[in-house]
Amino acid sequence: MNKSLRQLFTAVIILFTILGLSSTIITAIRANQLNADPRNSRTLYHEIGAPRGPILASDGTVLAKSEPTNDSFAYQRSYANGALYAPITGYFSITHPVDRGLEMSRNDLLAGDSNALFWQKFKSLFTGAENKGASIETSINPKLQGAAYQALAGMDGAAVAIEPKTGRILAMASTPSYDPNQLAQHDTNKVNNVYAQLTSGDNSPMINRAIAQYYPPGSTFKTVVAAAALETGKYNPDTSIPAGASYTLPGTATNLTNAESSANGSNGQISFEDALAYSSNTAFAQLGVSLGDQAVETQARKLGFGSSITVDGSDSTGGPMKAISSLFPTGLTPDKLALASIGQGDVNATPLQNALIASAVANGGTLMRPTLVDRVRSSDLSVISQTDPAVMSQAFSKDTSDKLGQMMQTVVTKENPNLAIPGVKVAAKTGTAQIGQNNSSIDGWVIGFAPADNPKIAVAVVVHNTDVLGSYAAGPIMKQIMQEALQQ
Repeated sequence: MNKSLRQLFTAVIILFTILGLSSTIITAIRANQLNADPRNSRTLYHEIGAPRGPILASDGTVLAKSEPTNDSFAYQRSYANGALYAPITGYFSITHPVDRGLEMSRNDLLAGDSNALFWQKFKSLFTGAENKGASIETSINPKLQGAAYQALAGMDGAAVAIEPKTGRILAMASTPSYDPNQLAQHDTNKVNNVYAQLTSGDNSPMINRAIAQYYPPGSTFKTVVAAAALETGKYNPDTSIPAGASYTLPGTATNLTNAESSANGSNGQISFEDALAYSSNTAFAQLGVSLGDQAVETQARKLGFGSSITVDGSDSTGGPMKAISSLFPTGLTPDKLALASIGQGDVNATPLQNALIASAVANGGTLMRPTLVDRVRSSDLSVISQTDPAVMSQAFSKDTSDKLGQMMQTVVTKENPNLAIPGVKVAAKTGTAQIGQNNSSIDGWVIGFAPADNPKIAVAVVVHNTDVLGSYAAGPIMKQIMQEALQQ
């Protein structure tokens, strides 16, 4: 072989090597990056061109499904009662990436791209059958979801209902809401206009207020302080603690008072039980200072404060659906600790977080990890995965749970009879958090569980920017959800 042929042969080998390396990089190493590139229209047509799996309620009600169309995209996502279930489903759009709800957290499974569907994809390759996405069976109870959403109509707020023994989320309503069908249509101009309207301003209806918005918890946080006190072993429901008509915040000239004289106690003292029942600010401010910020913070963290709680999914399924971290500040001065102990100041909580507090009390102090999906099935109905109950933390002892549950029952029997359900023991704690300039408005709260002697449901409700006390703003909503649950 002469020199020219050798050089040509070498050049060809080098070019083939470069071609092989570049093909490997494109098809393997950079595959995920290229698929995720928004400029890659082939990925979009691949996703739209096959039917995504359905999203179902716990009773089989279809919340989301893909329906055939006559356009180039082949399928369009359809949402039944879209605004009702939007906080759970999220949306799927041809113009915007999935970024919320189960459409995001289970995207790979719904799209049929998950490794868990390998054999299904393998069979489709050889049979020519259409590759279909997995179905997602949620824990959502349509009747409870409907009761929560209807009761919140016209308000800015949220409600969460949990099964205490398992952590299954039975309802997660957020208002105002939006209709995902408007974002699922194939007219890109219309979708972009709708999306721009929905996302403008700070009060977007696309915000899931149950997990992505926090509020000052007001007096509902007194349950956390009460648990911290009971855990020391130095307090019982009948223990007398300092109260009074007013309390000067340490190191300041600010006087803290109570909403009602019954919260003042007698001769500067009140029973621990009555302090919770009548929501004594002066008692719990002093109690929090006496316990110290470490004790209160530790108890709050055991209940989930300071951590972003995963509600569903992971990076391997599409992306985790997470609740933002509820906040209890660290290193508080005594005056700020006093305010934090009554749920004011720099304390903030999501409705999910408050539902978890009620759930922990209802479940003997054991806090179960919240879940939204019961199981996942492939298109042939075989079970791919099933969610088992898991402990999130041992928030406090069974003894503390029993005593705190007893005290929360007196919140209803002594001070808030409007929350009572005939023939059922209800445990609750109301909250009226002052917000706005000069404390001109209210975030009305209630948390609770029922039946108190055999809990089936734990609930948290918040109504934002109201002028009504928590017992009357949020209380009727909790009561309706509980009554619906107890009828089933």
